[in-house]
Amino acid sequence: MTMPPPLRKFALTVHLTCSVGWIGAVIVYLVMVLAAMTTQDAETLRVAWMMMELAGTYAIVPLALASLLTGLLMALGTKWGLFRYYWVLISFVLTVIAAGVLIQHMQTVNFYAALASEQSSTDLTALRAGLSGELLHAGVGLVVLLVVQVLNVYKPQGLTPYGWKRLMRRAASDVTNTT
Repeated sequence: MTMPPPLRKFALTVHLTCSVGWIGAVIVYLVMVLAAMTTQDAETLRVAWMMMELAGTYAIVPLALASLLTGLLMALGTKWGLFRYYWVLISFVLTVIAAGVLIQHMQTVNFYAALASEQSSTDLTALRAGLSGELLHAGVGLVVLLVVQVLNVYKPQGLTPYGWKRLMRRAASDVTNTT
């Protein structure tokens, strides 16, 4: 069952907004990581960790979940389906993995942000040590999101076995209905 055109356009608008917002928020997060990695100022390092937690908790995670849910809605409510085309299935699986890793990794970010907020006992060495993991997580996450974006823009051909079965069933039904 496909969505009526006005609803489909609205859902697509929300999905694109959330997806592009997710990418933009990750880029901002990477800027904060790089600023923290290059600063010699202890206060900037502390604040960067606290801001990374805020960005992750209130922007990146909500945008990731909204992108995942609206992507699922778009897959199930349009002709593309969730299991018919490889590009849709791969995009969905990559998005689920990215959102799952993000949510799990936020525990680490929360830990370092809490450590950074304890100004009197902050171990700057520990705060600096955590940054390389942040660069890796956010960098790989951005690459995954860009791969998903490219797949969704170019929509490479290729039906899954399920997609082929549905296509053959529809073709057989069309032949039967015309005779």
